[in-house]
Amino acid sequence: MKIPSVAVSGIVPVRNDITHFKVLGAIGFSHLLNDMIQSLLPAIYPLLKSSFSLSFTQIGLITLTFQITASLLQPVVGLYTDYHPKPYSLAIGMGCTLLGLIILSIAPNYGILLVAAAMVGTGSSIFHPESSRVARMASGGRYGLAQSIFQVGGNAGSATGPLLAALIVIPHGQHSIAWFSLVALLAMLVLRQVGGWYKRRQSGMKRPADSSALFQRVLPARTVAISLLILLVLIFSKFFYLASLNSYYIFFLINKFHISVQSAQIYLFVFLSAVALGTILGGHIGDRIGRKRVIWVSILGVSPFTLILPYANLAWTGPLTFVIGLILASAFPAILVFAQELLPGKVGMVAGLFFGLAFGMAGIGAGIMGKLADVRGIEYVYQVCAFLPLFGLLTVFLPDIGRPSRKKHPLIPVAQPAMELPE
Repeated sequence: MKIPSVAVSGIVPVRNDITHFKVLGAIGFSHLLNDMIQSLLPAIYPLLKSSFSLSFTQIGLITLTFQITASLLQPVVGLYTDYHPKPYSLAIGMGCTLLGLIILSIAPNYGILLVAAAMVGTGSSIFHPESSRVARMASGGRYGLAQSIFQVGGNAGSATGPLLAALIVIPHGQHSIAWFSLVALLAMLVLRQVGGWYKRRQSGMKRPADSSALFQRVLPARTVAISLLILLVLIFSKFFYLASLNSYYIFFLINKFHISVQSAQIYLFVFLSAVALGTILGGHIGDRIGRKRVIWVSILGVSPFTLILPYANLAWTGPLTFVIGLILASAFPAILVFAQELLPGKVGMVAGLFFGLAFGMAGIGAGIMGKLADVRGIEYVYQVCAFLPLFGLLTVFLPDIGRPSRKKHPLIPVAQPAMELPE
């Protein structure tokens, strides 16, 4: 969203159009490590179930504990840090994750497993809002691209975690989980450096982390509220549908086409690769053509492919899911930045709300679709979920907040004497 120049005595506009790719790379790499650890927990459920003789209800309570701390706490953390920025909270949050991994590796009973799950979830709640803020600070005005770089790291980590669990934890047992604490330690070292950059940046700004907070919001409060509700519904439709593929795609392929598990895993890898590619493209394209257009195409535009998928043969199923993953994944960076522009100065709260909702929808969706698959069959799940992208029609009610420009970045008002922001 373009920010108008301000002709006020004592206010001098200063260009801030440098994109800090090293910082974005560091925060994206940290996101990879964080989400790798997050995806490790559900991947080792079979091991925990046999080791502790757990029921499916107890497994569900572990997931609930993790989701509550990883999802519901994020908006609270984001809102707090909007008013009280904590540059080194990123490393501290990863420290919570490290402690959770160590507890998980030595947990002697079910109660301690719940404590470990809560610690890992808390670390995620601290990480996502603040790291999204850092990505925006380092964007140089290319907000969509910055969020894409940040988020694609998370996608890669989510895909890598189950693979490492299969190679390390399942063969070597519960105590081998402790090796992943080295991953958390590496992330802490990287985030310590990112926190130092954040602190230096903050000390030279004398203003909120998001400069748009200095301007009065031009949209009516009712319009903002309705727009946020629409964006949340779109997040619901996107992640609910993605959960059907992330959780049950392999079972769908095996059940319908009778292929081997190994072949089904290849199809899943192709889909996850498309999701990663779509994530990195979505933010960049949104910076160029406008985020509302990207949301239109990403949510509603994918519906013809989702409606065809349940009835396609094996030869078409792979290409269809690749296109679905590519298009649908491009929506999240655009939706997140759009929401941050609706609520200037609330970068952390918005990031926490939308990341938390994304995690929550994925978890709830997987549970509901699992029950539906038990009752009606796995193919019926995809027939029903195929209609979810039609919620993209609601995009028509989103306000047009302008088309971003790559060359004309926001002007940042700084109180006299004029001071360049630190690089």
